[in-house]
Amino acid sequence: MRIGLLGGSFNPVHNAHLRIAGEAQTICRLDRVIFIPAADPPHKPVAGDISFACRSEMVRIAIAGRAGFEMSTIEAERSGKSYSIDTIRAFREQFPDDELFFIIGADSFLEIGTWYRYGEIFRSCNLIVVERPGCPISDPIAALPEAVRMESAYDRDNGRLMHHCGTAVCFITGTPLGISSTEIRQRAAAGADISTYVPPDVAAYISQQRIYRQCQ
Repeated sequence: MRIGLLGGSFNPVHNAHLRIAGEAQTICRLDRVIFIPAADPPHKPVAGDISFACRSEMVRIAIAGRAGFEMSTIEAERSGKSYSIDTIRAFREQFPDDELFFIIGADSFLEIGTWYRYGEIFRSCNLIVVERPGCPISDPIAALPEAVRMESAYDRDNGRLMHHCGTAVCFITGTPLGISSTEIRQRAAAGADISTYVPPDVAAYISQQRIYRQCQ
């Protein structure tokens, strides 16, 4: 089985997240895409201090009825920072015989050298890098952290990076959606319409629960 892992604060989950997951699912032939809300993001606190319960509920609503999409609360089930490598290792233990694909946006990929134990990520699973507005990756090898660059080669025929341990980094290009979580939170806090940015049921939940009105 081919399993995609898509992590994030999902504050809130929005249409670009769903598009990234959908493109990865289709192009990389994923059987499952698991959304993984971060409980305690390591790089920055959750804006507005929105609870894990609220953020995970928004994900649950957003993916309801979407074939192959599911959610895991694994990062709330353990203590400490929500480091990606720890989550990947936990899924590797749970699915030892399956192929894992860690899905990230190009903006995150360009910063992966700052992540905790980032080298282990490349050795533990495949990566799917999805194009994001303003973050083109014209030279995949140059985009890698130097330590990983020495362990990788670019397969031009397939348009992917191959790590010497057998994992791959696949790149998906297209027409990325320029949706900002910050802008959505600001609009929601002001009582403005956000229905073009998030699924309708998520917009209704945010409005009914007044989730971001507290951020004013």
